[in-house]
Amino acid sequence: MDLFDYHARKETDAARPLAERMRPRRLAEFIGQRQVVGEGALIRHAAEADRVFSMILWGPPGCGKTTLARIIAGDTQSHFVHFSAVLAGVKEIRAVIEEARQQLRLHRRRTVLFVDEIHRFNKAQQDAFLHHVESGLITLIGATTENPSFEVIAPLLSRCRVVVLDRLTEADIAVIVGQALKDEERGLGKAGLAIDADALAFLVRVADGDARAALNSLEVAASLTPPAAPGAPDPVRITLAVMQQAVQKKALVYDKAGEGHYNLISALHKSLRGSDPDAALYWLARMLDSGEDPFFIARRMVRFASEDIGNADPGALGIAMDAMEAFRFLGHPEGELALVQAAVYLATAPKSNSLYAAHTRVKEVIAATGSLPVPLHIRNAPTELMKNIGYGRGYKYAHDFKEGYAAQDYLPDELQGRVFYQPTDRGYEKTVKERLQRWRQMRLSSDAGGTVPDTKRGSPD
Repeated sequence: MDLFDYHARKETDAARPLAERMRPRRLAEFIGQRQVVGEGALIRHAAEADRVFSMILWGPPGCGKTTLARIIAGDTQSHFVHFSAVLAGVKEIRAVIEEARQQLRLHRRRTVLFVDEIHRFNKAQQDAFLHHVESGLITLIGATTENPSFEVIAPLLSRCRVVVLDRLTEADIAVIVGQALKDEERGLGKAGLAIDADALAFLVRVADGDARAALNSLEVAASLTPPAAPGAPDPVRITLAVMQQAVQKKALVYDKAGEGHYNLISALHKSLRGSDPDAALYWLARMLDSGEDPFFIARRMVRFASEDIGNADPGALGIAMDAMEAFRFLGHPEGELALVQAAVYLATAPKSNSLYAAHTRVKEVIAATGSLPVPLHIRNAPTELMKNIGYGRGYKYAHDFKEGYAAQDYLPDELQGRVFYQPTDRGYEKTVKERLQRWRQMRLSSDAGGTVPDTKRGSPD
């Protein structure tokens, strides 16, 4: 490298974002993820023994997936290729495979292929890796924020080990920020900056486990802080006001199409089912603040009203439907309160899954028994021929009997006596249960001696 190259490189490094400059270069510098990079842990052992395996790094943004892949390649002296699933296709994959062959044949170097956002590859693109991962030509390290079980094809997943990386803790973020302020080579050490305790606490909280976001905000805050006077003994401090100005507002970590989407709606549903209005309000607000479609939430609450409350409180379904219509009428932000009202109502309503269980039992019986014939006495008989062959014969018109209940069979002959709906003793369903028990007793009495109509009003067919 000549003098020109040296200065050009220094200028290029200075222009790189702080988060990029501060990437750890060795495992010893890596902050967090001790379960996989700590002493004796999986990845550290593999790197030190030069026995790196194909893996999928699964974790939230800014937890160190890309950095870890680069360190692994460097520690093993492998040829490292950084591949973006967003920008590349099968043609580029083939070029990388050919380059890997050249590296192995000419330089005896293995190739570590790092695929960022591997979940964005389609099936054909993922298939292109299979044979070469299996043969050992390339060591594949994929990075994803999405659950690999849903986003990576099974054959490729079976050839890789899934390594789960955790969200960085606030203590981890604080250490990373502190290092960036002190480092004179790659960080802000030469700027003579320090950070107030309340500004640091605010930064690590809003970073939400994302080291990249924390360093980006720190860099902006540093640019907003007036420089120290020449020869000043004390560092210039980054204040809370400056940090708040730098951060503005950070969106909560949330993926509206992936696992985060389903985890949060699951948390809301289970909080409602568990009759915890406080937790339900928290998860509802998390989803709304993160930009979730309010009608998706409303639809799930409508479903919940039938699945987990049912006839224990028949009004719950109407409350959920009204909330959805109220939001449709009002929109953001006024309509959000209707969803809040519905969530609290559903959480505090008596619970019953009897309707859901009954529906499940019925479907299982239908799948096992097929299309059983309708009993003759409850068939429609619009023609004389149908009446002559027995359609509708013997049908009892319920309104002609005491309590509007006629003791007769309605199920197919093969299913007589089957009970699908089993109401609980909770809420209004207790009243339903008592009513059904009374009707069943009347039916038993009818079977023993028979009951007669208490009125004669001309029963229709």
